[in-house]
Amino acid sequence: MAAIQEAQAGQAGTQPGSPELPFYRVLWVQVLLAIVAAVALGYLRPERAVAMKPLGDAFVRLVTMIITLIIFCTVVTGIAGMENLKKVGRVGGMALLYFEVVSTLALLIGLLVGNLVHPGSGFNVNVATLDVKSVADYAGQARAQTVTDFLMHIIPTTVFDPFTKGDILQVVLIAILFGFALATVGPRSKLLVDLVDALTHAVFGVVNILMKFAPIGAFGAMAYTVGKFGLASLGPLARLIGAFWLTSVLFIVVVLGAIAWAAGFSIFRFLFHIGEEILLVLATSSSETAIPTLMSKLERLGCSKSLVGLVIPTGYTFNTDGTSLYMTMAALFVAQATNTHLTLTQQLTILAVAVLTSKGASGVQGASFIALVATLSVIPSIPVAGMALILGIDRFLSMFRALVNMIGNGVATLVLARWERELERQTLRQNLI
Repeated sequence: MAAIQEAQAGQAGTQPGSPELPFYRVLWVQVLLAIVAAVALGYLRPERAVAMKPLGDAFVRLVTMIITLIIFCTVVTGIAGMENLKKVGRVGGMALLYFEVVSTLALLIGLLVGNLVHPGSGFNVNVATLDVKSVADYAGQARAQTVTDFLMHIIPTTVFDPFTKGDILQVVLIAILFGFALATVGPRSKLLVDLVDALTHAVFGVVNILMKFAPIGAFGAMAYTVGKFGLASLGPLARLIGAFWLTSVLFIVVVLGAIAWAAGFSIFRFLFHIGEEILLVLATSSSETAIPTLMSKLERLGCSKSLVGLVIPTGYTFNTDGTSLYMTMAALFVAQATNTHLTLTQQLTILAVAVLTSKGASGVQGASFIALVATLSVIPSIPVAGMALILGIDRFLSMFRALVNMIGNGVATLVLARWERELERQTLRQNLI
């Protein structure tokens, strides 16, 4: 826990017990200023802004390179130090149930909003005029995935394979097995447990160093987005973007807010508590950049290391609320834009297929877009080529898609910690102030 506290103190720009630094040296302020500067540069000097892309890519790669180590160390030490191993199975089962209920609710909400707002109506697109080649690469990666395929994918080819590929779910499986083995061996494994714990301290020390580059990474990623696609590109598809952004905000405030209220904490206080992570995700359009610091903040709030290590990594595969909202809304948009009438049965088919495809493409670049192509392929009447309409604005959609995914997993962790009685209501409220 000391490692987590030190890392978190470093992210805030202070050391434990030291006086507060000026506001301009606080990380979230630096990230916010970087985003504002990036938007200005992208608007005024698009060519130069596009050239900033390597800054964003480098930061994302720096963070993702260490995520698997963080998850492995956290899960192993958490399970190995847990007195009641039955708790691991109980937490895992409750987490999967929670994930399925909330993500399915998100799919339903996306379907409802798509039918009420009709974001694609009025386009009257002729499919023959669309650039089919732009979607071809994604279509090649998308395919119908059975439950067996999905479960088999969780099992890695070798022990080291997930660490080189960055497959989070496979790392979790290895870490759980390793943690259980160390817990079963007992005192004889103490030396190895201490070694992994020491590695955890070192890993979070690296996180502390990497987060100092967050403003630079946020600047590069946001400058590229605005410079490459331009604010003007939002115009033709403003209804879809606006509807998705508003639906995402309402989902966070209303749905996740209600869940948070039932668990005994305020969603607004929690959002303020993870302000740095929110800005990072919006700037980089990647929820993975927030994993290390999100996990450390949740532990500081009182969640156990084992619970955080189980819920956050599995949540990034099974609890993709933002992706769920996007998939059903975007599917209806393509159908409406190409004047394709969908019956209630066809819409429910899309919903049923999306329950699996929203999780099956996790960990793949452009996963949400690929998953949507795979979903649309099930309904032959919807032209998959229609996906070319939203390919150009997908970066703007992915900002809020990733944001909802990240916040949803943070809320899920606190809710499960409350169910496990790891957190008292009053303690949680005080820590969120």
